[in-house]
Amino acid sequence: MAKIDSTTAFTTHLWRWISDPDVLSVFLIVLATMTANFLARRLLDRVARRVESTLTVWDDALLNSVRQPLALLIWVLGISWAAELVAAQAETGFGEMIQPMRYIAVVGLLALFLFRFIQQTERGFIHNGADVTTATAIGKLLRISVIITAILSVLQTLGVSVSGIMAFGGIGGIAVGFAAKDLLANFFGGLMIYLDRPFAVGDWIRSPDRQIEGTVEHIGWRLTMIRTFDRRPLYVPNSIFASIAVENPSRMQNRRIYETIGVRYDDAGRVKLIVDEVRDLLAHHEDLDPQCTLIVNFNEFGASSLNFFVYAFTRTTNWVEFHGVKERVLLQILAVIEKHGAECAFPTSTVHLVKHAEPEAS
Repeated sequence: MAKIDSTTAFTTHLWRWISDPDVLSVFLIVLATMTANFLARRLLDRVARRVESTLTVWDDALLNSVRQPLALLIWVLGISWAAELVAAQAETGFGEMIQPMRYIAVVGLLALFLFRFIQQTERGFIHNGADVTTATAIGKLLRISVIITAILSVLQTLGVSVSGIMAFGGIGGIAVGFAAKDLLANFFGGLMIYLDRPFAVGDWIRSPDRQIEGTVEHIGWRLTMIRTFDRRPLYVPNSIFASIAVENPSRMQNRRIYETIGVRYDDAGRVKLIVDEVRDLLAHHEDLDPQCTLIVNFNEFGASSLNFFVYAFTRTTNWVEFHGVKERVLLQILAVIEKHGAECAFPTSTVHLVKHAEPEAS
């Protein structure tokens, strides 16, 4: 009997608690929040199926960026609304904190959405073939702007004077500028690389002023990382590039073949025929660019050879393919020389022995 009475009492207490208007309101708010979150997720899934058929970067980036911030935003609004009802009944000072906390959460979620949207857009443009250096630079600047704006907005909500911070930042910036001039020089050096674009990630660069040569792997705000040809990482401060000359062989349009070839003096009568045939061979060579300068001329009486030079440009700029083309060209020139019965010369020396007359016998 006692057990039945206790069960009845618990049921009665639970019913009174559930039937309380405030508790029922909180329950309905939480239920509405869950329902809104479910509907939003289903709506985004339906939109995602439509977005997959498009080729633009923006809609994919927007959809992938909005999922998590939107779900968190729905819960933040729902819980803060329910918390306001509870705080109003409790008559405590907690209710005054709900509004600023909700504003901070909304600003943070908006910043998260913009941060992710910029990141997704940057990846999309790079995947579609955009310049990696430019896309990365713009993405970094936009993300920094979003973070700074969000922080200043939150500080203003908390009652901190933003104008005072800006004034202090101006004075402090002068001191920091003197103390960190090298750091700032590297920062602006990186900015100039992003704007002028003398090289990009993946380019092979070299400097005749410094012992710098390799493939660019990363361009940061302070350092540029270059992978040398012996596979060692080389970290160069960005300020260095403002005071040195940088060659970018990756952007050359052609590669040059420039060789001097000598034949024997014994083959002097065949030199013109050889030069003319080599010139005609290279003028119609499929691996050489006919739009570029082509020179094949006899130009020197050497110490032990009659020299003619070959000056031409290949179509390819690839380092490995270029050497293959150069090898074929030189072998074909050698075949032309042998075809005319001539030979390539090599350094020789001739010694003349003078026979002196024997002295007469006395």
